[in-house]
Amino acid sequence: MTKEKIDRINELYRKSKDQGLTPEEKKEQLILRKEFIADIKQNVASQLNNIDMVQPDGTIKNLGEEHAKNHKGH
Repeated sequence: MTKEKIDRINELYRKSKDQGLTPEEKKEQLILRKEFIADIKQNVASQLNNIDMVQPDGTIKNLGEEHAKNHKGH
């Protein structure tokens, strides 16, 4: 997500607290927030894909694969 979009999310938040948002602005805020959350989830998944844990039995488990297995359909 670009800095401009994050700035817009913050601008809409401040405006919602000060004077309220128009229906169009509320829709824009919702779309931007969903995009922001999707980006965060993608970043976390990418980070997990780069982490391997050595189990007590000596096997290696990739946290990204484990997360994907436990969260299918989410």
